[in-house]
Amino acid sequence: MRSLPGAGPGGSSGTPASTIHRVRRVLAIKPFRRLWGVTYLCSVADWLNLLALTSLSTKLLDNYTAQNFAFVGVVVTNLLPGLLFAPIGGLLADRFDRRKVMVVCDLLRCGFLLSIAIVGAPWWLFVANFLVGCSSIMWIPSKDAAVPNLLRRPDQVETANQLGLVMTYGLAVITAAGANALILGINSTFHLFQGATADLYIAKIAVVITGLLYLTSGILVATRIPELSLRDVHATPEKKAEQADEEKLGLGAMMRDGFRFVRTTPLVRGLLIGAFGAFAAGGAVVASAKPYSSSLLAGDAAFNLLVLSVFLGLATGMAVAPKLAHRLPHDRLFGISIVVAGLSLVVVALSPHLAISLVAVALVGVCAGTAFLTGVTIIGSRVEDAIRGRINALYQTMLKVVLAGATVVTPALIGLVKPRQVTAWGGPITIDGTRPVMLGAAALAVLLGVVAYRQMDDRRTEKIFADLRNALRRTPRRVNGYLIALEGTTAINTGEQAARLARWLDTGVRPVVRSADPALAERQFTTLVSEASLSGARAQALVAAAVRADLVEREIQPALDAGSVVVMERFADSPLAAVSAVGGLDSAELEGITDWATGRLRPDLTVLLDTASGNQNPGDSKLSPSEQWRMQKLLADMAAADPERYVVIDADGTDDEIAERVRVAVQGVFVGRLSSFAPKEAAVTDQPAPYAVHEAAAAADVAEVTAAEAEERATSEAEAK
Repeated sequence: MRSLPGAGPGGSSGTPASTIHRVRRVLAIKPFRRLWGVTYLCSVADWLNLLALTSLSTKLLDNYTAQNFAFVGVVVTNLLPGLLFAPIGGLLADRFDRRKVMVVCDLLRCGFLLSIAIVGAPWWLFVANFLVGCSSIMWIPSKDAAVPNLLRRPDQVETANQLGLVMTYGLAVITAAGANALILGINSTFHLFQGATADLYIAKIAVVITGLLYLTSGILVATRIPELSLRDVHATPEKKAEQADEEKLGLGAMMRDGFRFVRTTPLVRGLLIGAFGAFAAGGAVVASAKPYSSSLLAGDAAFNLLVLSVFLGLATGMAVAPKLAHRLPHDRLFGISIVVAGLSLVVVALSPHLAISLVAVALVGVCAGTAFLTGVTIIGSRVEDAIRGRINALYQTMLKVVLAGATVVTPALIGLVKPRQVTAWGGPITIDGTRPVMLGAAALAVLLGVVAYRQMDDRRTEKIFADLRNALRRTPRRVNGYLIALEGTTAINTGEQAARLARWLDTGVRPVVRSADPALAERQFTTLVSEASLSGARAQALVAAAVRADLVEREIQPALDAGSVVVMERFADSPLAAVSAVGGLDSAELEGITDWATGRLRPDLTVLLDTASGNQNPGDSKLSPSEQWRMQKLLADMAAADPERYVVIDADGTDDEIAERVRVAVQGVFVGRLSSFAPKEAAVTDQPAPYAVHEAAAAADVAEVTAAEAEERATSEAEAK
């Protein structure tokens, strides 16, 4: 059963919906989509700035030695502001209007870059680049802190962070590299400039274009994304009152308050401790990568393969982090990722062969990518908006400071060990300082990862090994049950097919529980609505959610915890689609209410009975034909958005024909990976023999349920009158 680990404040959010579905849901939010476009522009400008200024600096410098240090100078002057002034960016993000801060920073970046092209002096290039870096370090915390306020629900922060990382380190890099090559090669095609200064002018054009990208970003932020000024969108009134009180504080008091928050909040304290260990280990690996590749005696290609392996691992880790977060809470996943990364680094340090090193380095990358995305998600979803900018800035500062420090210290440590060649696994390898340094970095990562885990974990009563076992086995946390829901627009068909399916599954080795028919809860729903005189669609939706919450807590969850197969009709999707079709309510809002009411429980398998609109019996539903059509379309959209969890069955035909289609579809899921749930008879083409024995009982059960429905509806109508 896919019950989210730690569905409360410490858990992850949402059920394992398809990646495309999650991305579409986030990109459907117009303010975020526009900010995503702005992020693309600024990321392209950031990478293009690095390339363009490096090219321009070599044209402005005449000394050969100085030209060799041009790239280092550009990188250092761009990163140095992050080491010095990142906390100030967090203070600005928490104290002032974030949209205005971003606009001012974009205008400053544009102005400084244009001044580089105008002044044309080497010393000003590095000074202006330093000022561009200062503006960027003020821009980033405001953007990161504003993202959660643009989303509809806090559980969308993880997907939003994924999109941001893909844009910053994927599409933007490719675009910037292509644009730089196009700009530098334009003169050879069109011959715009002649003489020895032609390359200098082209390099200045690249710098001007970079500045105009920042200007475009500022204009878009100022005119198209006013929502960036919002604060505490998902906060309670009490939290908003606290934010209003904090806005009266000065910058010094806000800085002290930020450090006090870190000191007194185990979640954030553990996050920063673990990040320190992860970044230190990462810096050690980066700085020792080249001599380590030489120690493997695999040639110059080994270094390129190791770099490719770690970056593929990083991308994979960022991609799989949300799926892992559905089985492990973020606070546990973060610490565990760092510990596993450290253990993998031990394998890298002891590896005698390139093949083993490539696999181990890729695993280090997977864990590092998972930890980084999880850390950013925790800040975006679990840290209050009033202090989020300062925590983001502190996180980014630690990343740069620790990485830079480890990169500087590592070569000195490597030089303390004299290289020697030994024979291992039938081949020679070189033992030098890289391996002790990696072992030390691994020990530091494991130690601080354990400390971070102990600081952040808020589920001490539940054993971590059960979570890990179930995550690796792709089974849900704590339970071994399986939930099957039958959904459709015609209630009586779902009830009959649920009864037949439960009878058939009862021939398997697992106990089968037929959950209470929602029609039995319909009386409870009708009573609540009528007694409270609730006529509004939103009020009725909340009552329906309350009825579902009671059913899950009282009956479904205990059965799943006991390892049973639970069969239920109209669990959540059909009621959600019906309320949306009748009341015209936003399906996303209704889904959020349902997630909260059911503890984010979703069926492992949803069987959607899809029938032609013209074949539906109006007497089977209280919905009008147009409402039936809208409901059917909503259900079809849900199934299309999450094909891993849905199976659509043609519901036109006799009950026996439909039951056979349902059995074949369910058995197709059970065969193989879920064989322990399957009925004893595994034939797909022939009807299982035990089913014939229970056919009469199933029919009687359906008749009994139908009669009960009719009686309860009549009673409800009488009570309403």
